[in-house]
Amino acid sequence: MRTLWRIISGPFKWCWRLLNFIREFILNLFLIFIIVICVGIYLQTHRSSPEPEKGALLVDLTGVVVEKPSVNNKLRQIGRELLGSSSNRLQENSLFDLVDMLRQAKTDKNITGLVLSLKDFAGADQASLQYIGKALREFRDSGKPIYAVGDSYNQAQYYLASYANKIYLTPQGAVDLHGLATNSLYYKSLLDKLKVSTHIFRVGTYKSAVEPFLRDDMSPAARDADTRWLGELWQHYLDTVAANRQVTPQQLFPGAQTMLTDLRAVDGDTAQFALKNKWVDTVASRFAIESEMSKAFGWNKQKNAFNAVSIYDYRMTPAPQKGAEIAVILANGAIIDGPETPGSVGSDTTAGQIRDARLDPDIKAIILRVNSPGGSVSASEMIRSELEAARAAGKPVVVSMGGMAASGGYWISTPANYIIASPSTLTGSIGIFGVINTFENTLGSVGVHTDGVATSPLADLSMTKALPPEFAQMMQLNIENGYKNFITLVGKARNKTPEEVDKIAQGHVWTGSDAKTNGLVDQLGDFDDAVAKAAELAKLQQFHLNWYIEEPSLIDLFLSQTSASIYARLPAVIQTFLPVPASQVTALFNAQPGLFAHLTDPQNRYAYCLSCGDVQ
Repeated sequence: MRTLWRIISGPFKWCWRLLNFIREFILNLFLIFIIVICVGIYLQTHRSSPEPEKGALLVDLTGVVVEKPSVNNKLRQIGRELLGSSSNRLQENSLFDLVDMLRQAKTDKNITGLVLSLKDFAGADQASLQYIGKALREFRDSGKPIYAVGDSYNQAQYYLASYANKIYLTPQGAVDLHGLATNSLYYKSLLDKLKVSTHIFRVGTYKSAVEPFLRDDMSPAARDADTRWLGELWQHYLDTVAANRQVTPQQLFPGAQTMLTDLRAVDGDTAQFALKNKWVDTVASRFAIESEMSKAFGWNKQKNAFNAVSIYDYRMTPAPQKGAEIAVILANGAIIDGPETPGSVGSDTTAGQIRDARLDPDIKAIILRVNSPGGSVSASEMIRSELEAARAAGKPVVVSMGGMAASGGYWISTPANYIIASPSTLTGSIGIFGVINTFENTLGSVGVHTDGVATSPLADLSMTKALPPEFAQMMQLNIENGYKNFITLVGKARNKTPEEVDKIAQGHVWTGSDAKTNGLVDQLGDFDDAVAKAAELAKLQQFHLNWYIEEPSLIDLFLSQTSASIYARLPAVIQTFLPVPASQVTALFNAQPGLFAHLTDPQNRYAYCLSCGDVQ
């Protein structure tokens, strides 16, 4: 019997020992790797850098520019050097770090010029492009040249390239200027086919966020409103680029038919078309362009390239921490209840940051940077009330609006002492809606039914049953009350009556320029203007900015960078069958904003602008 037991138990014992060995081996490897990472970070931050050679700052932007990346730029740089992660077009770059870098390079004696190589730059909102453009203009005005090189330029790339002293294009290249468009998916027919009952509660003629549930196309009111602000954004683009290229907006973009005629005149040669229309200065081969850059900046024999340092390798000198502090809190993304998640504004997180700034005696003023299409009403109110408490505590509050500050994004802005928006900011969209889907007909079509008893119609709420009419009426009253509160808050903040606010509300989206005319913002400007205003209101001569940014942990960096690195090294065919790395998911959602992921309000009430984040 013992012999039989030994025969049976022997393999299990060896398997158990093998599993223990593998477990310990993996844990030890992981521990060693963490130690190496920590030592690398220590050496990286404490080593003395040799004097770099003089040359260009190579602005080889990869991915998108956002105000609040999911992974801090400094941590990404360390991960890039230690883990060797390959770049990807969904990488997020900090707008403010990029502008600070350009401004440091302007006065850096080792940086003799700037080269814009934007082939992997996927874009940014127009307000961010304008802020980067301002820094490029400052660099150029310092006397240092800017060159733009590329095989082609999309509209975002060309916007930045237009600030260059000279734009190069290869012979088979093109400049893609086509205008702006906004498109949304509409689900009414789909919901009808699925027999889904969609219950919509809203206030606001122009509150188009619910139209995808109600229609298969845009309503005339939404079309008129979107045509207005989209046309203004395109005009802002044309005015800026045309001024940079020293042509008129009409010369820059004469219209589709004229462009088609001009393209026929050069036999469809897009590079010569761009040269003829003064979109670029020189059409030349890559070799010729590299030779020009070599003449301007010298040749590095070791790298076999012209002397240049990438923005991802350029070392920033920390700014001196003098004087009092101004808190900078970023509200970037859809507003949701609870803690912050990548690409969203968590009410608990953001309200907590405002509270910390309010209670910190070293903080003398607060800048809330808003770049949000809105979201949950309850989450927006939590942030707004905390900001109001900060102002009541005697700390000046300045709101700096980015590309969007609409619906809930404007709600949280109302307590500010002063609101500054970019001319191309999309704001307003003052309106509220509610959405509840029930599936009683869907289930009934396959033979599934729900039945039971309840003490009240209000207790008999279920996604599998029709919505009680009493609840529907109460919901509509709740939405109307929310809208009334919204316009009352705006009226109080902007010294208007609720009736005056209602005329410019109704869910109507405004550009920053129109918002200034309508009294919804105080000044047109950028983040620098917000900093100056906060210092003025707090009566500060010397100050520094305290950025309230949640830093990811080392393990987050490790997992993000290694997954992206492994994914990037796989053949393209294999990548198509694999899920996108977590570090890229946020950028995907930012690039394609939607509504369903943000329906988290406990009362099903939302102040959200669906079309604001879908401009292409």
